[in-house]
Amino acid sequence: MTPLIEYDQASPEVRAVYDDIMATRQTDYINNMWKALANHPPSLQRTWARVKELMGGPGAIDPMVREMIYIAVSVTNNCSYCIATHTAAARAKGMSEEAFGELMAIIGLANETNRLANGYRIEVDERYR
Repeated sequence: MTPLIEYDQASPEVRAVYDDIMATRQTDYINNMWKALANHPPSLQRTWARVKELMGGPGAIDPMVREMIYIAVSVTNNCSYCIATHTAAARAKGMSEEAFGELMAIIGLANETNRLANGYRIEVDERYR
């Protein structure tokens, strides 16, 4: 398992990212994803910059919907860590248990119909091109 870099063990460049994460998220907690990525500071910096921009910055997609999209991709990719963290984030942004259940049903349906379409090698209708 990848070692986790705690704040007090971190280099100054890693601490700078940790400080930005905590300030941006208004928390004193650094989760294990960041602690693992801190083993390679360029990956930590690059990943945080993209997460900060796409998940926390302004955009046309509602923040809760962004988290729900992240859950859908994480379920499809079988990433239990990301499922857990983004489900917690979506709930904090207002996702109800009913919405979570509906999301799981849609994810299951999409995965099933995607596999059927791929298996049957269905040609895309002209009107959808």
